[in-house]
Amino acid sequence: MLGGRAGGAGLSYAELGARIGLSAPAAHERVKRLRRSGVIRRTAALIDSLAVDKPLLAFVHVDTTGWGKSPELLAIAEHPEVEEIHTVAGDTCMLLKVRTSDTQALEGLLARLYATPGVMATRSYVVLSTYLERPVQPGRTQQWPVPQHMGVGSKARSGQ
Repeated sequence: MLGGRAGGAGLSYAELGARIGLSAPAAHERVKRLRRSGVIRRTAALIDSLAVDKPLLAFVHVDTTGWGKSPELLAIAEHPEVEEIHTVAGDTCMLLKVRTSDTQALEGLLARLYATPGVMATRSYVVLSTYLERPVQPGRTQQWPVPQHMGVGSKARSGQ
């Protein structure tokens, strides 16, 4: 059911039901139940970045003093170029996914970041090509290969 919705949220309930072996009313009821339970949070249109003049995709690492997720820094979300904001573990504090019209717009966004109290540095990674970009998928890999360094006799990590 979820795989059918994730792959085509614009499908009619009749089409969705046919894909998964249910009648249209049964598929509709199942989707309503998934919405009520919070499994399906929302249905969104995927907008072509070129159609809205935002061909430049970049990931920006933001180094901050302290924890980093201050109200001033989170206010960067007011800009529609900012698609995602994450706090992360590793060598940076926050990770932003941004789409802009060009490098000048990216530079303006970075200037706005640097004007934010607590921001010490940024590192930007401009995407040259995208090979996979998709929403959350309902499936899970059940078994991952065992890394060679773990040796013979080690158990594979299960996805359960």
